[in-house]
Amino acid sequence: MASDGLFDTSMADAELAKTKPSYFFPWATSPDIIRAHEKDSYITSTLSAQAQSIIRTLRGARYAHTHSDAIKQATEVLYLSLTTLIGNRTLGEEYCDVVQLEDDTLQLPAIGRRAGYIVSSILVPSILQRLLPALRRKLRAKLERSIARKQAQQARLNAGSKNGHMQEGGFSLRFQSYILEHLNSLTSLSPIFAVNLAAFYFSGAYYHISKRLWGLRYVFTKRIGDSEERIGYEVLGVLLVLQIVVQAVVHAKELIESTQEEVGRGSTQPSNEAAKGAFKSISMPDTMPLLGPEEARYDMSTEKDALALSWIPAGPQRKCTLCLEPFKDPSVSTCGHVFCWTCIRDWVQEKPECPLCRQEALASKILPLRG
Repeated sequence: MASDGLFDTSMADAELAKTKPSYFFPWATSPDIIRAHEKDSYITSTLSAQAQSIIRTLRGARYAHTHSDAIKQATEVLYLSLTTLIGNRTLGEEYCDVVQLEDDTLQLPAIGRRAGYIVSSILVPSILQRLLPALRRKLRAKLERSIARKQAQQARLNAGSKNGHMQEGGFSLRFQSYILEHLNSLTSLSPIFAVNLAAFYFSGAYYHISKRLWGLRYVFTKRIGDSEERIGYEVLGVLLVLQIVVQAVVHAKELIESTQEEVGRGSTQPSNEAAKGAFKSISMPDTMPLLGPEEARYDMSTEKDALALSWIPAGPQRKCTLCLEPFKDPSVSTCGHVFCWTCIRDWVQEKPECPLCRQEALASKILPLRG
C-alpha cells in the first residue's frame, strides 16, 4: 500500500511537471523598455557620427552632408543586424536586463520576425518619408482640379436657380476643401504613433509599432524580490489620451463653427463671393511647403544677390564650408559662422553644434542674413 501511495505521488508530480509552465519571468515595464531604447539610440547616434566623420574624410564634406540620412540608416541597420538579426541582445537590452520574446509562443523570436522588425522599423519609415511628399502633391493637384470644377458647376447652378442643387454641391465642395486644407495632417502617421504610444504607456508592451506588427515583447530577466513593486507610466498614458481628446474636441468645434459661418455667409452673400473665397483657399493654402535649395531667395552665385549682400567679402568667403558652393540663403549661427540655410539646418538637426568651432548651435537660433 505504501508503494502504491508513493507511485501515485510520483505520477502526480510528473503530471504537474508537464502542465507547469517553464516561463516565470515577468513582463518588462515601460521604464525598462524606454531606458533600453534610449541607450540604443545613444549608441546608434554615436556610431552614425563616427561613420559620417570617416566618410567626410574619405569623400569630402559635401558628399557626407548629402548622404547623411542614408549613412544614419545604414548605421542603424548594421547595428541591429549585428545584434538582433543574429539572435543577440542589443547593448540597451543587456544594460536593462530585458530579453525579446514572441508574445504568442513565449519563445525567442524567429529569424523571420527579427528581420521583419528591422525592415519595418528602419527601411519602411524611410521609404514612406520619400513617397509621402509626392503622394501629397498628386492628391493636392487632383483635389484642386475637382474643387475648381465643382465651384464652376455650382456657380452656373446658382446663376440659373437660387435653390437648385445648392446644398448637395455645397457639402461636397466643403468636404473636399476640408481634405485639401488638412491634407498634411490627414496623411501623417503621427496620430497612429500617438495612439500606439498611449497604449504602450498603459500596457507596457510594443513601444514601436513594428514590434506590435510582429508580436515582439520584452521580459525582465533580473530577479525581483517579493516585496519589490514594478511601476509603469500609466499616468503618462492618461495625459496623452487627454491631449488627444482635447485636440479632437477643439478641432471638431472649429470645424463646426467654420461650417456654420460658411453656410450663413452663403445664404446672405452672392455666390461669386463664396467662390472667390474658395479659390483663395486653393491658391494660398495654410500649410506652405518649406523652401528647398533650388528656391533660395539669395543665391551668391548670381550677380544680383551678390550685390545685395555685398558686405560679404568676395572669393572663398562666399562659399559654404559644408557644401563647398556659393551661399544659398546665407545664415549665421550664434558663434558667427555663416552657412547655407539648408546646410546648417540639416546639420543641427543631426548634431546641435557648429561644424567649425563645435559651439552649441540650436535650430531656433540660426538667423538668415539679408541685404
